[in-house]
Amino acid sequence: MSFDFFTGEWLVANRRLTSPLTGSTTWTEFDGHTRAWQLFGGAANLDEITMPDQGWTGLSLRLLDPATGDWSIYWVNSRDGKLAPPVTGRFVNGRGEFHGEDEHDGKPVQVRFIWTGVTTGTPRWEQAFSADGAVWETNWIMDFRRP
Repeated sequence: MSFDFFTGEWLVANRRLTSPLTGSTTWTEFDGHTRAWQLFGGAANLDEITMPDQGWTGLSLRLLDPATGDWSIYWVNSRDGKLAPPVTGRFVNGRGEFHGEDEHDGKPVQVRFIWTGVTTGTPRWEQAFSADGAVWETNWIMDFRRP
């Protein structure tokens, strides 16, 4: 499965944990708008998300490795302009799961992205961190709908 479902314009309801990996249960909610398009005949996908209340924008680049069928997803935001390490994975039965390594507050973390609802017209993206590889804490949820 590819990211064909994501092409076009989306309204985004964001829910983000304010202090991941601290035991906090306080979430911030804010709206966004995403525009996504395909490149390389569908083997690449790019989107830009604007979040007016947050004062920054973000960009995701998704690239398909045709030899393995895995996607690599890269993220960068306008706050620092630094490309985050990729998460890599694939879709199985309409559910995408992608894993990688990064840092949060200067400490190494494992990162997981999950895509669900990709055939419903209202997809959901979730990000989770793990400090130990066993316990995952979801810290950002995006629910998408067409304008």
